[in-house]
Amino acid sequence: MASAPKTITSPGPLSAEANQAAALAAFGGVLTVDLDAIIANWRKLEKTAVPAECSAVIKADAYGCGAEQVSRALSKAGCKTFFVATIEEARKVRAAVPEPTIYVLGGYFQNTGEHYAKINCRPVIGDLNELAEWDVFCRRTGWNGGAAIHIDTGMNRLGLTLSEAQAIIPRINAGDHGITLVMSHLVAAEQLNSPINARQLAAFRSIASEFSGVPAALANSSGIFLGAPFQFDLVRPGAALYGVNPTPEADNPMQQVVDLKARIVQIRSIDRGETVGYGGTWSARRPTKLAIIAVGYADGYFRAASSNDGTRGAEIIVAGKRCPVAGRISMDLIAVDITDLPPNAARRGHMVTLLGEGITVDELAHHFGTIGYEVLTSLGRRYARLYKGGNVEEPLARPEPASSAGQSPSSPPIEQPAASPPLSS
Repeated sequence: MASAPKTITSPGPLSAEANQAAALAAFGGVLTVDLDAIIANWRKLEKTAVPAECSAVIKADAYGCGAEQVSRALSKAGCKTFFVATIEEARKVRAAVPEPTIYVLGGYFQNTGEHYAKINCRPVIGDLNELAEWDVFCRRTGWNGGAAIHIDTGMNRLGLTLSEAQAIIPRINAGDHGITLVMSHLVAAEQLNSPINARQLAAFRSIASEFSGVPAALANSSGIFLGAPFQFDLVRPGAALYGVNPTPEADNPMQQVVDLKARIVQIRSIDRGETVGYGGTWSARRPTKLAIIAVGYADGYFRAASSNDGTRGAEIIVAGKRCPVAGRISMDLIAVDITDLPPNAARRGHMVTLLGEGITVDELAHHFGTIGYEVLTSLGRRYARLYKGGNVEEPLARPEPASSAGQSPSSPPIEQPAASPPLSS
């Protein structure tokens, strides 16, 4: 989902409900994000990780749920640390929440220091070249905003090797090092019995213990449920905040966050033997009634959830009942078999449920052949977006592409940050 939502205003003096209904009429689908559910999920994770601090990963527009809205809600709930992927993401979050600590997972690049300083956020450094460039910037400007060190313990993506991390220990012991967090990332946290978890834990515990006085973080959403040894001083949940099951070998302990509804644009009937959709891969085995829904793969409802004569696809809730997708999902439309519904239960203009009312993110991920993370971050740009809860009244909004005004500015003046509260240890 794109950021920078545009408020939809009403054309006349209608009630709030009528205004909303009129605005929604312009969209094929409505995406509702329950901020109270996100807060409840964060508090559950926080309680599970006590005494560690519970941060929040809100990269990729808070997994498609709206980074500004989510960060404001979680900050009000007590979250003091956020993780994003890029400086641009950090800039948007900082505009929403002035006080919390923000770490940028994408690392440090030469000539980006001014941008970190302007919005008082911290790079996650995972390479000795990055560390050297960051040092140069700090010495040149006097900046002391802090940074995290990422150590690779098995993921083999980003991070200092164990030997490189060992080599900078003298710097840590010398004091005045500017490192505010040491972290690593688990490879297989969702697999309770994976031997990789124990190897990573042992490696990280050993090296983190040498970063004297520096808080440590290892656990992601699933890692929190591996137990206290994995939790260290800070945990970094992401997908679990947004309702994805962090314990796929057990029931989901998280509340569902996203509800997705779409409009019926046509009701039509076909005879036995007629086909539906591209390729004619699905044919009616009886006289069939179809509801045509104004959402498709351009909206993040993956083509992989289609059905054919040999395979049942995803289901959509129409008039309170689960009804199967009929044929291939196309760019803008989905056909749904509603033959078994009572007469007139579904009509043109009615809304149906694609996500919610028992259809979970993980269920859709199964039909899409992917994971819940991709489901959430792929939800399209053409939905009206509604936010509820979080002690924030959000107007009906629709996403629109960021303008050039959102591009990185020229080097801003350096301002030293206020002292950040220490992490719990």
